[in-house]
Amino acid sequence: MAIKYIPFFPDPIEGQAILDNFKRTLKYKGANDVRGNLRRGMPLYEMEKQETVGENKDGNMVIRGECVSACAYLKEQGIEVDLVYIDPPFASGADYAKKVYIRRNPKVAEAIAKAEQELETSEEFRAFEEKMYGDVWDKEKYLNWMYENLMAIKSVMSETASIYVHLDWHIGHYVKVLLDEVFGEDFFLNEVVWGYFAFKRRTTKKFPQKHDTLYSYTKSENYIWNTQFKPHSEEYVKRFKTDENGRKYRDDVNPTAGGSRIIYLDEIEGDIVDSVWSDIPPVNPVAVERADYATQKPEALLERIIKASSNENMIVADFFGGSGVTAAVANKLGRRFIHCDIGINSIQTTRDRLIADKVEFDVLEIKDGVSLYRNPIQTMEKIKSLIPGLKNEDDLDSFWEGAISDSKLGTIPVYVPNLMDSSSKLLDVVMMNRILHEAIPDLDSNIKKVIVYYVDITDKTEIEKFIADDDSTTIIIELKDLKDILDDVVIEDYAEFYCEQVQETLIPGYKITINRFMSDRVNQKIDEYNQKSFANSSEKRPYKPIVISNEGLELIEFLSVDCTADSGEWHSDTEIKIDKLGYVIFNSTKTKDFWDGSIKSEEKPLRLKIRNICGDETVWMIS
Repeated sequence: MAIKYIPFFPDPIEGQAILDNFKRTLKYKGANDVRGNLRRGMPLYEMEKQETVGENKDGNMVIRGECVSACAYLKEQGIEVDLVYIDPPFASGADYAKKVYIRRNPKVAEAIAKAEQELETSEEFRAFEEKMYGDVWDKEKYLNWMYENLMAIKSVMSETASIYVHLDWHIGHYVKVLLDEVFGEDFFLNEVVWGYFAFKRRTTKKFPQKHDTLYSYTKSENYIWNTQFKPHSEEYVKRFKTDENGRKYRDDVNPTAGGSRIIYLDEIEGDIVDSVWSDIPPVNPVAVERADYATQKPEALLERIIKASSNENMIVADFFGGSGVTAAVANKLGRRFIHCDIGINSIQTTRDRLIADKVEFDVLEIKDGVSLYRNPIQTMEKIKSLIPGLKNEDDLDSFWEGAISDSKLGTIPVYVPNLMDSSSKLLDVVMMNRILHEAIPDLDSNIKKVIVYYVDITDKTEIEKFIADDDSTTIIIELKDLKDILDDVVIEDYAEFYCEQVQETLIPGYKITINRFMSDRVNQKIDEYNQKSFANSSEKRPYKPIVISNEGLELIEFLSVDCTADSGEWHSDTEIKIDKLGYVIFNSTKTKDFWDGSIKSEEKPLRLKIRNICGDETVWMIS
């Protein structure tokens, strides 16, 4: 439940054109009254610090949670950001997946090393895909969602701040109009075209798509701007001669000034960067910066944006942070950063990336109920299988998720909040009034009961009294907490291990050895993969199932020990990450060693954290 709602009252831009094909029903009192006050404001939830890395004097943050809730927290803390870059979903209709690699079994690692086999050609180098999020939207819902996010982001921007919104042809032109409405056409700065390399195939009757679009706006007329330069083209350099000292020069004839002067190439800053960026390629599959993240953008792209629109020590924020490129580049350029994303894979990818760069930061999580499973998309996909008896019902309006059949009461419609829409997560008097006077009257006269699920509720007693006082229907309304269902689904992983004191060097230390590891969730994903693989098998493509050893250590991606605290936020004193090739990254240092099934520390470990290959983390106390 939200602690409170942070009010903010954005001033409508006078005379500004607006998109009129959808109703702004998220926060406004009237559906078409764009000058109305906001209904509630931004929901402020409890924020829990998950991990502290270093002293973090600069206040760098990696936040797991929704954009609007993160903005509420920043506003409550009085934190303003100086530059925003967001790369939100493009409403492309695509499903984005993470390739999940089975790690090497430590029990056979030594034998493999002796045989000098290459992991890339080994049969044990296996993988399956796991859906990260689905970029599938109803256009009206997308625009409402984006409108709310942009309003929230604007409320935490400093007066000298700029925002860059990265989109493509699917929805960019609609969002451009929204940006005009939120920030005002007068504060539109640029439409940047990022043209990148793409394979061109003559498969469709149109020009091949090979660019994205970035729309930049400022908060006010007094914004930060640093002109950017790039190296001169070869054609330009060819215009210069070389003098006896090896310097490039040319004569600059200026008839107006009545003469000429010599211009030296090394005294010219470079070619001014314009609004077409064709000199920045996408992330190469074998690039050092590659993080195996579906929507990863190149560091050079963010470097140009951050250098142009911020100065050192300013705060750069990305509320759809993805692979963490914004945070990583901001840190390298001497800026502070705020990374926010709803997906656990984003948080872990960014955390590991920043650790490797020796960055100090806090990992925070918004306790809003959305992250109870793994992310909102996966939760919504699972809901129908989690609610006993819930099935599709064609006769019901789309407001209802489906219905349950009861032998006595007949059909029972079920309402489930859309976890991708923060306005529907809260069950308050306004939402209950809508259910009573809009949704229920449209139901068949035979309906005797409905079930209303919620993630967050203002006051259950208040809502129940509101229902009881309303005499518009005789239908029974049952309220249920969706978190109760989701909590039952989250099954922690299982590990067998032992800790011992060892003295492998002059200084004694501790060693934790993992004997066995089990993850029901990962095993379910592997079973799904094997079933699909079997169904699609043939003589040319024989069935090759993924088989996990009895020890199950191939399902481990990351281990960390906390020697500092036995509760509360995590302090990683020693950590091991096993990369997809099976090699150990020890305390962010890459090695060519295979994992041996253990982790060592100089101090006595108090807690052990294990992350499985799908990203689920479990913590065990060490006695």
